[in-house]
Amino acid sequence: MKNNAKRYFSLLFVLILIISTVTACSGNSANNGADKGVSNNKENESTAKDPVEFTDISADIRGNTAPTQEQIDEVNHSLNDTYLGDVFDEVIPNDYSAYPVKGDVVLDVWMPANSNIPDMNNHAVQKQVEQLTGIKVNFITPPIGQEADAFTLMISSGELPDIIIEPGRYPGGFEAGVNDGAYIDLTDLMEKNAPNYTKWRNSDESRRKTTVTDDGKLLGFYGIAPYSEWTWFGTLIKQEALDKTGLEVPNTIDEWHTFLTKAKEVGYKAPLNYGSTYGQIFTGIINGAYGVWDWTFLDENGKVAWGPAQPKAKEYLTTMQQWNKEGLLNPDWATADFNQRMASAISGDTAMMMDSPDTMWSYWKEQSGIDFVGALNPVLNKGDKSATTYKNFKRAGIEAAITTQSKNVEAAMAWLDFNYSKKGWELINFGEYGTVHLIDETGMPYYPENSYIFKDPEGQPVSTTLWKYRMHNWPDIRDEHHSNPLIAAKGSYSGDIRKNWTENMDTSMAMPPISFTKDEASREAELGNQLSTLRGEYFAKIIMGDLPVDVYDKFLKEAQSMGLEEFLSIHQAALDRYNKR
Repeated sequence: MKNNAKRYFSLLFVLILIISTVTACSGNSANNGADKGVSNNKENESTAKDPVEFTDISADIRGNTAPTQEQIDEVNHSLNDTYLGDVFDEVIPNDYSAYPVKGDVVLDVWMPANSNIPDMNNHAVQKQVEQLTGIKVNFITPPIGQEADAFTLMISSGELPDIIIEPGRYPGGFEAGVNDGAYIDLTDLMEKNAPNYTKWRNSDESRRKTTVTDDGKLLGFYGIAPYSEWTWFGTLIKQEALDKTGLEVPNTIDEWHTFLTKAKEVGYKAPLNYGSTYGQIFTGIINGAYGVWDWTFLDENGKVAWGPAQPKAKEYLTTMQQWNKEGLLNPDWATADFNQRMASAISGDTAMMMDSPDTMWSYWKEQSGIDFVGALNPVLNKGDKSATTYKNFKRAGIEAAITTQSKNVEAAMAWLDFNYSKKGWELINFGEYGTVHLIDETGMPYYPENSYIFKDPEGQPVSTTLWKYRMHNWPDIRDEHHSNPLIAAKGSYSGDIRKNWTENMDTSMAMPPISFTKDEASREAELGNQLSTLRGEYFAKIIMGDLPVDVYDKFLKEAQSMGLEEFLSIHQAALDRYNKR
């Protein structure tokens, strides 16, 4: 009763405050934001604070291709967002009432290392976030390659920072970290301390559903997009290979074999750049044509199934064993790392590969002048629809947790919440105004041709500057389609390829981002590791020709004896709970 009464009077006080205060958050931009999108009156009442008023500067900034230093400073050194348009179906929130945070606040943030960011503490975007929020952050990054060990040591030491980026590294997952007392359950704190994140995640059912646990808890801050991002991984073919072979882009498995065979005849020594240490043989592309998906997927009845155990697995393995024997695959497909793979890709040995068109726009087109096209995932029969188990559920980027040892939970939430404001969307995605991006007539940020992204003063390629001048993967509103410079570059067709894949491939078998209970997570990880190792060993050896295809039957029996049915039942239970969220 006390809590209810207290809540009642708090709400009454806020209502009086709202009625008696003339609100004009962020000028016209803020007023528009209050009138659009999914509204939650309770949420708006409970998070309302002192409004922030700004002079509308949209007439000076929108469409301005040569801003003055004064205009640049006005944009970069204030929270004024009136020049930004409402460019998505749901309006991005812009509650800046928490900033600047009072007092001398310093937060420790642990995050994995990134070779493209030598010193996160001097990152241009984070320096600007610090100035706008009033929150200083000390980033703790382990040496590259030692992230897993460093995380384990940090957790076992019991000495935790305020915030952890990629908290899912915790044994058993994100939720296990909350249950074990390492991370804070933020459910009761979100509305008050993270109004932007709260409003944004609630503005769309998919965003809401994928950022809450099965029992309704809010564990942390997830990267969540304004849309379902385009498929990012698929098949790419050098245009010169199509020209030399005189063939069209292949669609069926038979057409793929014809193309690869012809490509080898015209000089491509290993025409299909097939594997890598991060993808190997399980890309969901060739095997997907046989329904032998990489891992779990939804069958025609919407139930969880395991790809490697599907009826056409032997057909798939027979095909790949034959292709390998014919020399159609890169010989180091089982061991090649990223650098080895890219070196092979730009050589005259490769005609076709499986990767991101964003990556290959940099390595093929920008650095080597090699044009390429995208191919839909292959099918067995002409007329069948291409399919993929990749589907973006408006979850993007990475997540962040606040630890139980945080010195200032409210400030930690305010720092993360800024990323989900309109100003945060602009800064995190597009970097600094002036040197990196400008604003078009509609209020959308864009990279001009002389942007530091494309013309780095230090001469670094776009594959590096996309990390150097902006945050490419972060707990924020990730606007991949507009802010990824490998898509947005003048003349780039990377986005066109990804969009075509997305619009022309069936994703009905894609698993949503389910979560496991503490007990399930431990068992799922144990069984999953065993099954993954088993699959890798058998499938690789069969494709290499070291084992006959018929040994697949032994593989399937071993998988079943390991606990495949239990593994699937764990995933099915998690899916059932997800569907009820």
